[in-house]
Amino acid sequence: MKANYINTLYVYLARMVFMAIDEIKLTKIREKLKALLIENLSLEDIEPEEIADDEILFDEGLGLDSLDAVEIVVLLQRNFNIDVKDAQKAREVFYSLETLTKFVYDNT
Repeated sequence: MKANYINTLYVYLARMVFMAIDEIKLTKIREKLKALLIENLSLEDIEPEEIADDEILFDEGLGLDSLDAVEIVVLLQRNFNIDVKDAQKAREVFYSLETLTKFVYDNT
């Protein structure tokens, strides 16, 4: 009985550690993406902390356009070695900063 409790506790703690590590990685990617977007998409008037983690990138969000989408493709390739070739996938991935962050995380 005691061994089962210890094993269960160990598994729980291991999961918590991995979740914390994942969150740290996601935060680093999110912050890097904010900096890259500001630097490369003429958003110099915006500070990284002004961009919400779930900020919509186009239209009512940051107001990016199709030329910015092309630049994001280039940024992903240069900075994360990720290629986005499918236009439908790009629409899904480029929806918000959070969807973009998760895509980078899943592909690096």
